[in-house]
Amino acid sequence: MFDTHPGLMDAVRDRFAHVDTCPFEGERVFFENAGGALTLKSVVDTSAKYAAIPDNQGRDNPASKALNKIIAEAKADTMILLNAKEGQVFVGESGTELLFRMISNAIIESPAGGNVVGTTLEHPASRSAAIRWAKIAGKDYIAVPHDNATGSVTAEAYAKLVTQDTRVATIIHTSPVTGMAVDVAAVSKAIRAVAPDCFIIVDGIQHAAHGHLDIASYNVDGYAISPYKMFSRHGYGIAWISDRLSLLPHDSLIDGPEGNWELGTRDTGAYAALADVVTYLKWLGAHFTDSADDRAKLEAAGSAIHAHEKALTDAMIHGTGNLKGLADMPEVSIIGGVDNPLREGLCAITVDGMDAADLLAALRERGIRTHIRKADHYSGNVLTPLGLPSCIRVSMCHYNSVQEVAQFLTAMQEIVEGR
Repeated sequence: MFDTHPGLMDAVRDRFAHVDTCPFEGERVFFENAGGALTLKSVVDTSAKYAAIPDNQGRDNPASKALNKIIAEAKADTMILLNAKEGQVFVGESGTELLFRMISNAIIESPAGGNVVGTTLEHPASRSAAIRWAKIAGKDYIAVPHDNATGSVTAEAYAKLVTQDTRVATIIHTSPVTGMAVDVAAVSKAIRAVAPDCFIIVDGIQHAAHGHLDIASYNVDGYAISPYKMFSRHGYGIAWISDRLSLLPHDSLIDGPEGNWELGTRDTGAYAALADVVTYLKWLGAHFTDSADDRAKLEAAGSAIHAHEKALTDAMIHGTGNLKGLADMPEVSIIGGVDNPLREGLCAITVDGMDAADLLAALRERGIRTHIRKADHYSGNVLTPLGLPSCIRVSMCHYNSVQEVAQFLTAMQEIVEGR
């Protein structure tokens, strides 16, 4: 945990805006990170700086050339962050929009016939795109069932349904409902063992903030991130696409630059704000490695983040100090089980005999910000098979502390005892 490095926890928290106070509500513990992480103060400053610049890219003046340089450097930083050895990164409207673009192009431009494979675990951002465009292209859509007990989906489950005619497959890296990760590299290997030319698109939106990103090891063709869930801001998404996906026909300006996937003039500040995230992660990683290599620093940061967040979820589930954990509260049920190695900084819970909306309100009254997930178009694919109309999602990031977990457990104890 960061506490093994004196002063580091405070230094980390000091780099984020509104880390312990809401500008509307006052002091609070922020455990709603899956809905959008806290924003780096450097991102706030960068966004304001570039919003004020009137110049655009592609002009013959020093300001325009400077903007082009900033974008190129940010793209290079992002490729290192992702450990992408080929392909390209580009900005779009949102992570959801980019998933739709990658999936629709892969389905439409892949060979006629065949099928598209996804999973019941996925967020509707990828699932809706796959189902819609499979129908338009005359391809069958096949849904791989996830495991209700673990809250994840395995390579073996994919292998049972992938065929030689699978043209496109989608994977969610981490579920925003269960908080459980999927072994993307293993799933990709299982898919390519049967359909080697399949286009594989990954929703990395929930996963990106919680540790390692390693495109080179995944053997996939597309990966989407929503930067507002990775310490940046709203208003844009980032996609990486492989060389072979980038060469497919796609929406672009006639006679425009070949291979360009961006539509219209992009916000330089969006790229610069993502570069701020990379700079921050390199700073964090430098506390855990002596290497001067940027990728090594990012890997060290990923390992440290994963370890810190595991300590937080372990404390939440099993208790800390003299406080009982969620697993020791008989009234509380934890989606995905108690000891699940796939968990990434999130506990989805219910309390017997208590409506999730009432639990949400009770936590808010005690200064704990969480979120309700309902069996609707966002989360019904996970909650309905469990017979749950709703749950409370308690989601953490590496800037959260054990002290905040203790505040949450104290609040939960009061709530379950006072029902």
